[in-house]
Amino acid sequence: MPSKPKTASKTPPADTPVDTAAYEGPPGVFKRIAVIVYDAFLLFAVLFVATLIPAYFISPESFVANPATDSVVHELDIPLQGWIYRIYLLLLIIIFYSWFWRKSGQTLGMQAWRIKLESTDGDKPSWKQCIVRVIVAGVSLAAGGLGYWWIWIDRDRRSWHDRASNTVLRTIPKAKKKA
Repeated sequence: MPSKPKTASKTPPADTPVDTAAYEGPPGVFKRIAVIVYDAFLLFAVLFVATLIPAYFISPESFVANPATDSVVHELDIPLQGWIYRIYLLLLIIIFYSWFWRKSGQTLGMQAWRIKLESTDGDKPSWKQCIVRVIVAGVSLAAGGLGYWWIWIDRDRRSWHDRASNTVLRTIPKAKKKA
């Protein structure tokens, strides 16, 4: 008696080629905003630690308890207030998103909201696509979110940074529970 053919799962592992037919349509504006808020908490923690590290090496005396003021960290030194510091944080933001997108196509917030980023040809986005996406997403937010609201009038429901980076967001269907 011949054995039954194995059926493919709906959501394959992140490192295997993906059949885009297994995905639902692109996520809406509010789902994207929920992802931004979710990721902002993790990004805040990363940037907080990224600020403490150079602050400690520049002025370790700031981390010593001061009995006169009952505080630990008094103020940041001038080097942590200039352009070099801002560029450092910007590079960390770019690396943060690009690393997640290159690794699995999802940040932590995207995993929670079942959204995946892909190149328009279905592959993982390239480093260049990720960097362009982060920069244009920043411009989209700086323009009052106009780049995100754009999906309401775009025929393919793609935002400015989707178009600029030649990427697409897809909603992953819920996994069916086994009986």
